Amino acid sequence: MITNFKGKTAVLTGAGSGFGLECARIGAAKGMNLVLVDVQQEALDKAEAELKAAGAKVLARKVDVSDAVQMERLAAEVKATFGAPHFVFNNAGVGAGGLIWENSVADWQWVLGVNVWGVIHGVRLFAPMMLEAAKADPDYEGHIVNTASMAGLLAPPNMGIYNVSKHAVVSLTETLYQDLALVSDQVSASLLCPFFVPTGINNSERNRPADLVSAPLTASQKIGQAMNDKAVGAGKVTAAEVAQKVFDAMASGQFYIYSHPQALGSVQVRMEDVVQGRNPTDPFAHKPELGVSLKAALRAG
Repeated sequence: MITNFKGKTAVLTGAGSGFGLECARIGAAKGMNLVLVDVQQEALDKAEAELKAAGAKVLARKVDVSDAVQMERLAAEVKATFGAPHFVFNNAGVGAGGLIWENSVADWQWVLGVNVWGVIHGVRLFAPMMLEAAKADPDYEGHIVNTASMAGLLAPPNMGIYNVSKHAVVSLTETLYQDLALVSDQVSASLLCPFFVPTGINNSERNRPADLVSAPLTASQKIGQAMNDKAVGAGKVTAAEVAQKVFDAMASGQFYIYSHPQALGSVQVRMEDVVQGRNPTDPFAHKPELGVSLKAALRAG
């Protein structure tokens, strides 16, 4: 929990757009120091200028969160500039779809690198720093929020590489919560599981590594991209609304943060499949026309 944000420090990855930028805006309004991290220099520069104009102290760094050395350098600079952070938002993420066997080694390395290793680095580097600060100061409050997805609680077809990465973040963060509770009452964690929210993740292709850009997308990857674009574009919940939920959760000590609680019905069905030992339920049972069209599109190739 964090009961008072003023004068505290936030480290936010994926801060150039979406949830990262919206959380940075709320942090600035609450008087926080901001460490903005993104892989896109242009978006980072724009965010830095906006938040400095809003009166925040800002450290902006272009960092590939999947890179251990770059993240270690960032952590050292954060500590030297502001001391231990209070809010760490491991939020950078990329999306990718397609039939699970069609993803190349490079696809897996890219998506798991950003979505999983980015969170691992954020936790392994900042949690010890935060715990050290908590031991030194009984008034210190720290909170780590990791961005997963409803895809981390479900297993929708034709997006396996993304599902795998987000299931890992769910497991990592649930364990982090339990591990922190063993050693400190001053540092905790929350898990953000958004559904379809317009954030820019559906434009992840802009950040694909050079060796992937030249590789043509398979038919299933194109179909997955198109379906995701449509779903994200139709999203009614805004990134700003989700960012407010993140701050509310930190203030109240809430672990699970959902953008679309109504999607939990599908999670319950999946859990009942697991508990009852029955085969996975058709994910399109509530919208059979979607399943029919996806099958037809995939089988047409």
